Amino acid sequence: MDLPDIVRMIAALAVTLGLVGVAAVIARRFAPSALLRLKTPAEKRLKVVESLILDPQRRLVLVRIDQHEQLILLGEGRLLSAAPARPDSVPSASLPSAMEPSR
Repeated sequence: MDLPDIVRMIAALAVTLGLVGVAAVIARRFAPSALLRLKTPAEKRLKVVESLILDPQRRLVLVRIDQHEQLILLGEGRLLSAAPARPDSVPSASLPSAMEPSR
């Protein structure tokens, strides 16, 4: 390799690193505003309201989907049970005495 070849390689490396640096500065300066423009203003429909660990294998999760709440029992890597969190058709007479509301 001759001296002109080495100088040309170093110059090419400097130009490449300079372009990468310029791209990084542009991304830092303009990317956050571009991401905000792309974000939709719609509210998320799915939300984990509460999670309770029952034992090392099972977890109880209360999930809100739109205006409905769903109680989900998860365990062993799969869905064990799912039920509405507040069933509308439960009469108070069918509740056990420990579950009755206090007056």
